[in-house]
Amino acid sequence: MTLNIRNYTTLVFDCDGVVLDSNRIKTEAFRSAALPWGTAAAQALVDHHIGHGGVSRFAKFRHFIDCILPCHAPGAVPGRDGPDLEALLEAYAAAVRDGLLSCAVAEGLEALREATPGARWLIVSGGAQDELRAVFAARGLDAHFDGGIFGSPDDKDRILARELTTGCIRQPALFLGDSRYDLEAARRAGLDFVFVSGWTEVRDWPVLVAQAGVDHVTAVADLLRDRGEATEPPPAG
Repeated sequence: MTLNIRNYTTLVFDCDGVVLDSNRIKTEAFRSAALPWGTAAAQALVDHHIGHGGVSRFAKFRHFIDCILPCHAPGAVPGRDGPDLEALLEAYAAAVRDGLLSCAVAEGLEALREATPGARWLIVSGGAQDELRAVFAARGLDAHFDGGIFGSPDDKDRILARELTTGCIRQPALFLGDSRYDLEAARRAGLDFVFVSGWTEVRDWPVLVAQAGVDHVTAVADLLRDRGEATEPPPAG
C-alpha cells in the first residue's frame, strides 16, 4: 500500500503522540490526579486511559467515578472521601499544563507544511479545546493549522462530522492518528488514515495496522517521500 501526501486536500492531525510527544505526560497526569483514591484505582484509570486513546479526559474521569471507584472504593463518596469529578479534572489540567508547553514537537512538521501548501490542516484531538489552542499559540504552532484546532468537550466523531458538513474538511482528506479510536473515527467519517507509531501507547499497534490494512509511519516527517522512508505496512504480530 502506498500513499502520496500531496494528493490530499485536507490533513487532519491528532495532537498527542502525533504533533506533540505528550502521551506519557497525560498518562502520568491521570495517575497523579487519581492517586488520592489509592494506587490500585489510579492504575485502573491509567489502564482505561491507554486502552481508550483519543477519548476525552471528561469521558475517562466520568468512567473512573462511575465504574472504577465502586470497585476499588466501595461506598466512598466523591467530594467527601476523595476528589470529585471537578477536582480530578482540575488536578489533571494542572499536571499537564507545563508538560504540553515543553514536550517535543514532531520533527519535520514545518517541512511538511511547506510541502503541502494547498492543503488545509486541522487538529482534531481528545484534549481540551481551549487548552490546545492556548498551547499551540504559545508554541507558535497554531499558524500551521489554518482549518482550526478542535478538541473536547466535543468528541472526534462529532468534530469530524461537523467540519465535513461545513466544508472545512474537504475531500480527499487524510487523518494522522496514533490510536484505535483515531482509526475508527476516520473510517466513520470517510477519511483515509495513517497510523503514526513513534510515540503511540497502543502496545499491539502492528497487529492493529495489519488487520486494518492501513499505512503507518514512525513520524509525520516520514510522509515526505524525498525526506524519509516511504510508508509501508509493518509485519503482523
